[in-house]
Amino acid sequence: MITSLGAKTEVLIEALPYISRYEGKTFVVKYGGAAMVDDDLKETFAQDVTLLKKIGIKVAIVHGGGKEITGIASKLGLESRFVNGQRYTDAPMMDVVQMVLAGKTNKDIVGRINRHDGEAVGLCGIDAHVLKVKKFEEGGVDLGLVGEITGVNTVYLNLLLNNGIMPVIAPIGVNNACEPHNINADVAASAIAAELKAEKLVFLSDVEGVMAADLLVPSMDGSLAEKLMADGVISNGMIPKIRSAFTALRAGVNKVHLIDGRIKHSILLEIFTDLGIGTELVHAGEGGSGDGLRV
Repeated sequence: MITSLGAKTEVLIEALPYISRYEGKTFVVKYGGAAMVDDDLKETFAQDVTLLKKIGIKVAIVHGGGKEITGIASKLGLESRFVNGQRYTDAPMMDVVQMVLAGKTNKDIVGRINRHDGEAVGLCGIDAHVLKVKKFEEGGVDLGLVGEITGVNTVYLNLLLNNGIMPVIAPIGVNNACEPHNINADVAASAIAAELKAEKLVFLSDVEGVMAADLLVPSMDGSLAEKLMADGVISNGMIPKIRSAFTALRAGVNKVHLIDGRIKHSILLEIFTDLGIGTELVHAGEGGSGDGLRV
């Protein structure tokens, strides 16, 4: 019992300076992967973000839901097609995206957080024009009703955050004609964090972080990221996540974290411990040279 109490005391003491440092700051959390599927992980996620809010951190959540969209689309006889890792979204698929993301998935997350007294509210980019978009066009690739973000309604989001409300945002936006568009959740989270000038942007996914030679890269700046992408160490779906993260950093976000959402309380372990558990992406000159890889 004494050892157990001592360990608990050390954890609290280690967390104290971080709690003081981040009080009143804004965190944006991109919620995805196994943490959205496993019931135990759903519960610990809800506990974690509620705890952040209770200690004075303003938390905005952007969630995915690709597996749920694919599942419902299949039941409705719609084929899911992907181009360069992004879902091709025609009008029938957009109906499914809106139904799943802004409907059941969003409200399930909100309900779970509110069972812990997190005071969350669910919305998507259509609400109050939180996410304004234009049609995504890059390299002549047509993705249908997929949007590129042109504006974020930070006035509305800050109104919620400054009054103790936790926005849980489905990544759907509208163009000037108020037509809904699907948005990549990583890109949406990065854009929202950038416009809010968030202290931290946290990506929860199903990987430990950035790995090099089977070792976790604990800290990485832009020059190291470019080298690892050129060497093929960072590849496939991790590339747009890394690029959007550094776009957010350049726009004023202080730090970005890539963490393994399969680990219970991974957000707390990353934010409130000295070593953390994932990869932090930092501004040039703040470390991240790759000198210290940890297992």
